[in-house]
Amino acid sequence: MTDVIDELHRRGLIAQTTDEDALRAHLAAAPVTYYCGFDPTAPSLHVGHLVQFMVLRALQRGGHQPIVLVGGATGLIGDPRPTAERQLNERATVAQWVDSIRRQVAPFLDVPADRDGLRAPIYVDNLSWTEPLSAIDFLRDLGKHFRVGRMLAKEAVSARLNSEAGISYTEFSYQILQANDYRELFRRHGCTLQSGGSDQWGNLTAGIDLVRRTEGAAVHALSTQLVTKSDGQKFGKSEGGTVWLDPALTSPYAFFQFWLNADDADARTWLPLFSERPAEEVAALVAESEQRPASRAAQRALAEELTLLVHGPDELRQAEAAGRALFGREELSALGPETLGAALREAGSVTVDGDVPTVGVLLQLTGLAASLSEARRTVKEGGAYLNNERVTDAEAVPGEDAWLPGGWLVLRRGKRAVAGVQRGPAAP
Repeated sequence: MTDVIDELHRRGLIAQTTDEDALRAHLAAAPVTYYCGFDPTAPSLHVGHLVQFMVLRALQRGGHQPIVLVGGATGLIGDPRPTAERQLNERATVAQWVDSIRRQVAPFLDVPADRDGLRAPIYVDNLSWTEPLSAIDFLRDLGKHFRVGRMLAKEAVSARLNSEAGISYTEFSYQILQANDYRELFRRHGCTLQSGGSDQWGNLTAGIDLVRRTEGAAVHALSTQLVTKSDGQKFGKSEGGTVWLDPALTSPYAFFQFWLNADDADARTWLPLFSERPAEEVAALVAESEQRPASRAAQRALAEELTLLVHGPDELRQAEAAGRALFGREELSALGPETLGAALREAGSVTVDGDVPTVGVLLQLTGLAASLSEARRTVKEGGAYLNNERVTDAEAVPGEDAWLPGGWLVLRRGKRAVAGVQRGPAAP
């Protein structure tokens, strides 16, 4: 990569920078140490954080040194939201989340020892330097360098000041703590570049100003655009809620399907942001998506590349196999019970306790048919399937041999409407 800034611009990953010409020269002169911070406000990161990882990875591939900060201190405070005060989480909970997020980051940036030119990340927790600060140290050594007028101008702060909720001093002081992170990383590791979302621009520049005032040094920042959906919905949300990176919260199958089911316009916008394919290949996929939308070329490329990155090759194969199996293109027996269960819960499922109903009743219970008469008509017309086998009798009851691993049945109506039936406790 000859110029990482050009690469980031090409992919649409830069919203703002501080003195771009100076930053280019800085990155070209020698390897730069840079960082991005993540606050543990939940047990997992979500797909919205992937934008920052794309920046971290691009700079790493350019030969620069990444630092990943997980905010054990700032996570106890919370960056002000424009609407209401954050709920403060227990210290023990935040500490657990720090550990889980640290483990989650590893697949993105950890590199084998034999990868020349790629620098392994440095992981830090800002609690290590924030917790020892006394109130006097905080006020004398940090607070005196901040002007209240400038702090009040921050968008989230001003929005809260003009609302009934107001803002506590706790959240108001957040930007001082984040700015101090930059100073500490400059002192400890020679860090001279910070990245973050465009909504963090005020915090990023506060750190630059603190380093200049206390260390007499010029450092840099760049922000990424906030990713949105074309319909106005928040990026990273599906019908089931937030799309998490933790497979225990969002299964690899559901993660794969989130990208595969993206709107055509969204997929074409997101592909350059999230794909590390060569520029020509990305352009070709976007062109194919425009010319043949039914191919879902951009969606499939996103689903495959990001599932591989986040969950690894085995889970990618299972997620792809699950999609093929549910729609009759692959044997259901090839799926493990966890993958099958995750896929059917995502598709929609019901649990039956006690005696097993007829196929017709199951079609109605799962919502694949609006009524029992419609279910019978679907069977008669040859449009109902049980475990990918066409059903010929709506009054048939699935036998013991029909139940798949994990206690599941797969019902399908036509080519695309799928639902699951899970077996509950047997009747006494």
